[in-house]
Amino acid sequence: MFTRIKTAAASLAVFGATTLVVFGFMGPANAQTAPPTQVRIMWYSDGNEGEVLRDLLDRFEKQNADIKVVLDRVPYKSIVEQLPALLDSGQGPDLARVTDLGGLARHYLDVRPYLKNAAYFDENFASTLPWFRPSGGSKNGIYGVMSQLALTIPFVNVTLFEQAGIPLPGPKATWDDWAKASKAVADKVKAPYPIAFDRSGHRVSGLAISMGGKMLDGDKPALLDDGFKSAMKKVYDWHGNGTMSKAHWGSAGGTTYRGANDEFANAQVVFYMSGTWQLPQFAKTIGKSFNWQAVPNPCGTVGCTGMPGGAALVPIKASKHPREVARVLEYFASEPVYQEYHARTLFLPAHAGLAKKGVPYQTEDSNVKKSLAVAVEQVALTSPIAYQLQGYEHNRIMFNAIISRVNQAINNEMSLNDSFTRMQSDMVEGFAAKGIKIP
Repeated sequence: MFTRIKTAAASLAVFGATTLVVFGFMGPANAQTAPPTQVRIMWYSDGNEGEVLRDLLDRFEKQNADIKVVLDRVPYKSIVEQLPALLDSGQGPDLARVTDLGGLARHYLDVRPYLKNAAYFDENFASTLPWFRPSGGSKNGIYGVMSQLALTIPFVNVTLFEQAGIPLPGPKATWDDWAKASKAVADKVKAPYPIAFDRSGHRVSGLAISMGGKMLDGDKPALLDDGFKSAMKKVYDWHGNGTMSKAHWGSAGGTTYRGANDEFANAQVVFYMSGTWQLPQFAKTIGKSFNWQAVPNPCGTVGCTGMPGGAALVPIKASKHPREVARVLEYFASEPVYQEYHARTLFLPAHAGLAKKGVPYQTEDSNVKKSLAVAVEQVALTSPIAYQLQGYEHNRIMFNAIISRVNQAINNEMSLNDSFTRMQSDMVEGFAAKGIKIP
């Protein structure tokens, strides 16, 4: 997840103790012209959304000459690893595109008092507004808007299945069905990765819920039940029998994120568990090289669900210009702008009105069209547990514990059972740091 427009170091260098800088301009004698207020957005891209947003912001600036919006484009890694530290130090941008919606919520600004039409947000974004609300914050506060509604979903290389002469498993296929078929295809066509998951606790949580994992007990984690353990055993066993490759997950340590989008685009992966945010990127990187598409989430013992999520454009509480920030956010969320943004980026909208009307996606790519149709169907089948977990303020502690400890078991640094024990210890420690005691 990166954009080549600007390096992280160059982008982050602009954020200092003073986020917004207004430079004075001396005009003719006895006259002074006030320059526009500068608003900075820290933004990462999966595909073309940075370019689309810049185009839309250029129009905003023409309509609002008193505001200048600077779009600082950074790699996704900067959002995950460096933005939290900036915000904790009281620095950072005025708005940011984030994925750890609850984990950073304490830094968000409630823009409801500054909006011209807060009721519009209540009506069209009701299902996702709670994801941004911090503990102790306003129960009807408006702390951001989704810049894309995402769903974890698998992508398959259809051409490799055809070359292997093996049919795609059906819409109600189980995880075991897909593991068997993907391994058989990879063996026949010599593909190095039968199944690849993004190295992320979020990605494997859909599998865990499908296997019966409850994940939460009210406002506390309830991770280590039989359903979750059976799901992690599948991941562990797949690495042992070659269905998943240690060269992917094992190439990084700790909680480091690692996608397999490049490997999939290079036809090295048969079945890739990632999410809808990959659609615009694959449309560009794969093109007509081979046929691919999203398929329904495989079924476990109790369900067939992915994990919802995505990214949000959130206003930052430390901003010195909340009214201008609210104007930028309200423009982005307005129906015509929001519709065009999603039509051009090929994302699922979190806007209730547009979900009913449909978005006129701007693509002639048949692989993308098929995938979008599957994704829309899958949103309606997503487990309530998955929505609850995605909106949980401390889910990052859980996701990090999962990925780091399962990875150690996969690399034979500890047994799988020991990894479960260490996960619990990690969560106890992580929650204690936030003043929360868990068993």
